[in-house]
Amino acid sequence: MSRHVCIVGAGIVGLFCAWRLLREGYRVTLLESRNGPGLATSFANGAQLSYSYVAPLAEPAALGSFPGYLLDARAPLCFRPSLSPRFWHWCCRFAAHCTTARARQTTRELLALGFLSRRCLHALLHESPAPALHYRQNGKLVLYRDAGAFRAAQRQLSFQAQFGCEQFALDAAACVAVEPALAGLEDRIAGGIHTPSEDVIDSHALCVHLAALIASGGGEIRYGAPVRGRRLAGRRIAALLLPDSEIVADHFVLTGGIESRDLLAGMGLRVPLLGLKGYSLTLDCARGMAPTLSITDSRNKIVFARLGDRLRVAGMVDMGNERTDMPPRRLATLIRQAREVFPQAGDYEQATPWAGLRPATPSGRPLIDRVGHDNLYVNIGHGTLGLTLAAGSAELLADCLAGRQCRIDPAPFLLASA
Repeated sequence: MSRHVCIVGAGIVGLFCAWRLLREGYRVTLLESRNGPGLATSFANGAQLSYSYVAPLAEPAALGSFPGYLLDARAPLCFRPSLSPRFWHWCCRFAAHCTTARARQTTRELLALGFLSRRCLHALLHESPAPALHYRQNGKLVLYRDAGAFRAAQRQLSFQAQFGCEQFALDAAACVAVEPALAGLEDRIAGGIHTPSEDVIDSHALCVHLAALIASGGGEIRYGAPVRGRRLAGRRIAALLLPDSEIVADHFVLTGGIESRDLLAGMGLRVPLLGLKGYSLTLDCARGMAPTLSITDSRNKIVFARLGDRLRVAGMVDMGNERTDMPPRRLATLIRQAREVFPQAGDYEQATPWAGLRPATPSGRPLIDRVGHDNLYVNIGHGTLGLTLAAGSAELLADCLAGRQCRIDPAPFLLASA
């Protein structure tokens, strides 16, 4: 009889885990509290697969920026201190990671996971293509308005080149040459970093696609199934408790981001996870002048991704606010800053807004580890890189469950390293 794995959370990470373990020969049950796949953080995220842009938020310049963020409501990062001890514990651990040495080490580790993820995703898309995903290898261009910031980006380019990143520094004219929709911004561009190998994909559509593959492959998905607790048998979890039943399995994997943190807390287990709130807009660009490349405006921390006749605009980080409400002032800031880059992309006033929580660790590395019980695992904490790292994280988890040699070093992603 095949081993039974119960996975909690049908976002992009949980779905990739379920798909990967099903192919490994496990019997898989996937639980989701909502009524469909990919309806939380995976629903309307930035859509960019940024394998070469994984440098963590925790880096030396971050600490110097926080005082300004406290005073500027239009800043890309809105820092609103919370009274929660959990919030300050996370912030202290974050500050400890804000050194050049740690940031570079984390970048190396995330590049390895990102490149593994790219190989796994490309294999899936080759095997099971789907036009509805709007997948393209369109490349990515990161824009810099300030000459100093562009020089720092060129230093990062040189650092990452030794790990296999193929990136190119462009002047303003070259930026417009590779993306003509930037013509109106040329005199305000100091330069850009172009990565031709980066991808774009509709994250929610990918979630729906994976759910269909899991169902057709014999996996079980239960929607509207919130986990209320657990039943123990010695050092193991015997079953997870649902409102009207229980799920007995050999292994349990939590992949539900912030919900997993809270579920673990109910078990007496603590993980350093904070929900970094982000926003997005999705607008019709069929008749507009929208970019073909994926674009990142580094000054305002906004990303633009073309999904067929739609343009996804995503950005900003709210720290200390784990609600998914959409304050009009924050949305107005996102619209104004997006319109400044691509004023004729489409009707921003008719765009569909969205907000979600990106579950992040202080280090910026996800947690892929066994925790608390002999058969309980987590795959959480991907921050802004969930879509990029999901496939590779599932591969790493499959290696851990099987007890075999992992494809990359798993040590950076253990709870002790967070």
